[in-house]
Amino acid sequence: MTIQLPFDNSYARLPDRFHARVTPTAAGTPRLIRVNAELARHLGLDPEWLASPDGVEVLAGSRVPSEADPVAMAYAGHQFGQFVPQLGDGRAILLGEIIDKDGTRRDLQLKGSGRTPFSRGGDGRAALGPVLREYIVSEAMAALGIPSTRSLAAVATGEQVVRERILPGALLARVASSHVRIGTFQYFAARGDVDGLRILADYVIHRHYPEVARAKQPYLELLDRVVTRQAELVAKWLLVGFIHGVMNTDNVSIVGETIDYGPCAFMDAYDPATVFSSIDRQGRYAYGRQPGIADWNLTRLAETLLPLIAEQQEEAVVQAQEVLAAFAPRFETAFHSGLARKLGLSSLLAEDVALAGDLLKAMAENRADFTLTFRRLCDAAKGPDGDAAVRTLFDDPAAYERWAVRWRQRLQTEQQDASARRDAMRAVNPAFIPRNHRIEAVIDAAVERDDFRAFDELMAVLAHPYEDQPEFARYANPPEPHEEVSQTFCGT
Repeated sequence: MTIQLPFDNSYARLPDRFHARVTPTAAGTPRLIRVNAELARHLGLDPEWLASPDGVEVLAGSRVPSEADPVAMAYAGHQFGQFVPQLGDGRAILLGEIIDKDGTRRDLQLKGSGRTPFSRGGDGRAALGPVLREYIVSEAMAALGIPSTRSLAAVATGEQVVRERILPGALLARVASSHVRIGTFQYFAARGDVDGLRILADYVIHRHYPEVARAKQPYLELLDRVVTRQAELVAKWLLVGFIHGVMNTDNVSIVGETIDYGPCAFMDAYDPATVFSSIDRQGRYAYGRQPGIADWNLTRLAETLLPLIAEQQEEAVVQAQEVLAAFAPRFETAFHSGLARKLGLSSLLAEDVALAGDLLKAMAENRADFTLTFRRLCDAAKGPDGDAAVRTLFDDPAAYERWAVRWRQRLQTEQQDASARRDAMRAVNPAFIPRNHRIEAVIDAAVERDDFRAFDELMAVLAHPYEDQPEFARYANPPEPHEEVSQTFCGT
């Protein structure tokens, strides 16, 4: 059977030093776990065909469409602050690019598709648990309205992989606006390849930031756009309690999408120092440190662009520093504006920053659940009758009561109707997030019993995070003490 997929592979047409051509390793006995039918249709693909034996063979890397031009992308990166000049796709292969129904070019990548020249001794495969985690969290992030890579399909390979123990293998078909990273620029900068840097920057501008091409200094403007997108993205992470876990420069998308979900997690009780990643022993990527790390990563990007910004390095440094200085105020504006909306405020006044900060401080001191606190504030915003449900989340209920007095005084200065305010708050304060203990339960059922019912149910709940869904109310609850997850794992 001839396989027809509408690929148009611009990245594969870049010079050979940008990538390595490689054929995916065929899976043993692939079995479909799930196809994202809605996403497939948006890409112009037939979800029924993808779920067919022929489609599953493509998703598993066992059959390569004639229009595909599979490559493993080259990149470098700072990993926990230490620079590695060559990383690259060690277990992922860019199968090709598809123009979706909005006219946007999207990458289709197979993650866990076998060894590549960048595997560095690894097997190039993925275990089932990390594949399910990325599928769950990436789709949850999209439903929450946060820019993210997407999951088109998950496939069990029918093979085993060796990690800390023998585990069932799987593969993720991932979709992204781009897989170019800050580390991609670092790869060429580390080699002194200014021509490669220029080709890459021009490619990114043409594909993702075409308006920048007309600027007087397009490469400086490119940096400015990336700074803005990263500031807004990290603010959105913090507003839902998300912790990426491994914000290395090779895990930072140049287009401001959340990418590379490894030991990622969502906070339960609010604490800015929260860390889940088993490999982040120093807390470098803790929840509250993510804005600073994003700024640090962007500085690394700026360093690679200096030869393109100006002929004289001193002049380039000054100009890049001016752009980088915009990160902090842009992040703070996005974050504080988002907090104001979460508190039911239609405008942001200077004193609102302190008001929101004092709530967060009280939440941290009283181990209040981040998601439930803000969700229950939606009803409390209508009047004191809703306070009881919020008070129960605080070790010292009086801490909330003292804050609520100031909050209600501020709400009285707004013109918005109480019901309209509650509805607006419910649109930004989710009832459901992919809580860690729920994800672990899904993974345990799938890995130990080959049971995907919990996975399917969780995906159904997370598709509508801002709706109450009374029949699934238990999914909104934080973990019981015996259910708490203290560590998450990368899975590589």
